[in-house]
Amino acid sequence: MKITLWFSGALIVMMALTYFVVLSVGERIIQKGIRDMLVRTVQGNVDEIEYYAVLKAEDLNEVDYYVRYGEGYLEIDDDFLDEVNEIYTSLCHSDGTLVYGENPVMRETEEVGFLNAQIQRVTINGTLYYIFDRKLETAGLEELWLRGVVSELQGKEALASVSRISLVALPILLLIAVVGGYLIAARVLWPIRQIADTASQIRHGDDLKKRIDLGDGEDELHLLAREFDQMFSRLEEAFQTEQQFVSDASHELRTPVSVINAQCELTLEKEREPAEYEEALQVIWRQGRKLNRLIGTMLDFARLELQPERYEKETIDLTELTESLCTDMALIRENDISLTWNVEKGVYFDGSRELLTRLLSNLISNAYRYGRPEGHTEVCLKTEKSCVVLSVKDDGIGIAPEDTAKIFDRFYQADVSRTGSGNGLGLAMVKEIAGFYGGTVSVESELESGSIFTVQLPGF
Repeated sequence: MKITLWFSGALIVMMALTYFVVLSVGERIIQKGIRDMLVRTVQGNVDEIEYYAVLKAEDLNEVDYYVRYGEGYLEIDDDFLDEVNEIYTSLCHSDGTLVYGENPVMRETEEVGFLNAQIQRVTINGTLYYIFDRKLETAGLEELWLRGVVSELQGKEALASVSRISLVALPILLLIAVVGGYLIAARVLWPIRQIADTASQIRHGDDLKKRIDLGDGEDELHLLAREFDQMFSRLEEAFQTEQQFVSDASHELRTPVSVINAQCELTLEKEREPAEYEEALQVIWRQGRKLNRLIGTMLDFARLELQPERYEKETIDLTELTESLCTDMALIRENDISLTWNVEKGVYFDGSRELLTRLLSNLISNAYRYGRPEGHTEVCLKTEKSCVVLSVKDDGIGIAPEDTAKIFDRFYQADVSRTGSGNGLGLAMVKEIAGFYGGTVSVESELESGSIFTVQLPGF
C-alpha cells in the first residue's frame, strides 16, 4: 500500500505537470498553427483573382464570381472568401473600402493600415485578432489588398477541447495506473510476504522443516527465497547437530560422574581397609581425568566456534612442526606400532601452532588407537596445487563403508571396544580445525587393510 501511495503521489504530480506543460506549450503551438494557417489561406487566395479589361462571353463560367471594378471586371474563384476554419478573407481597396468578401470586424479594423506579408495583432473587445495582408501586384489589381482575419479564440476553443479531454482521460489513466501498480506491487512483494511468513512460522513454531518454496524463477526474489531455504536447511542441520551434541555430551558426562558418585557411595557405606580406599581413589582419579579431558575438548570446540580471535595466526613452519611432533609421538609406540614420516622441506602455513598441533596429534592418536598391533603408521606432508596436504596412513582395522560418513561426527565411535580412553571427539576436532582454515578432511579406508586420513589446507 505504501508503494502504491508513493507511486500514486508521484504519478499525480507528474500528470499535473504534464497537464500544465501541455496547456502552456499547446497554446503556443496552436496559436502558431492559427497564424500559419492564416498566412497559407491568404497566400492561396492571391492566385484566385484575375482582372479583365474586357469580359468576353467565352471567359464566363458558372462557378466564379464577377465584380465590376473600374473600367474592367474582377473574376473571383468560387471558393474564394469562404470561411475556412473561421479564417475570413476580404478583398479591399488600398483606402480600406471593402470590394468583396467578408470581415466580421471590418469596422474595428478599418483604421489598421495595410502591411504587406506581415502579421499584425489587434485587440477588439478584449479579444485578440491576427491580421495578415497581401498586396496584389497583377496588372489591373495594383490598388487591391487581400486581408485575412482570424481570432485567437479559435485556438482557445481547440485548447479547451484538449483540456476537457485531458481532464477526463488523465484521471481514468491515473486510476488504471494506480490499480495496476497496486496489483503489480502486490505480485512483486508476495514472495517477500511469503519469506516473512515462513520465517515467522519457524520462529514461533520451532518448525525448522518449513520452507518458502517459491518454485522456479531466476529473478532476484526467487534467488533470495532459495538462499533462505538453503539457510533454513543449514539451520535445521545445525540445530539437529547441536541437539545431538548436547545429548551425547550429557551422556558422556553422566557416565564418569555416575561412576564417581557410585564409587563414593560404595566406599562410604562402611569402614574400609586402606587398600580399598586407595583403589576407590584410583577409580575416582581415572574418571575425573576422563571428565576433565572431555570438558576440555568441549571447551575447545566452543572457543573455536565462538572465539576464533583467541587463536592468533602466525607463519608456521609446518615441516619443523610435523617432524618435531612425530619425533615425540614416535616414542609412545602404543601397541608396538611404529611411526615414520615423510615430510617435504620448506612447507609453511599461516595459522595457529596450537590448532595445527592438535590436528596432527589427533590424527596420529587415532592411528595408534585403531592400528594393528606391531603395525605401522606413516605421516606425509607435501604441497600440491597451491595446497598443503597432510596425510596419516595406518594399517589397522579400517572403517566400514557405512561408518565412513559418520566418523567425523562428534562423539561417534565406530568400534567402541577399541576406543580405550577416547571420547569420539578427536576426528570431529580435526574436521573443525580444517574447516576453520577453509580446508577439508577426507578418509579412504578398507576393512582390515587400514585407513588414510588426508587434510587439505589452502596454501600459504
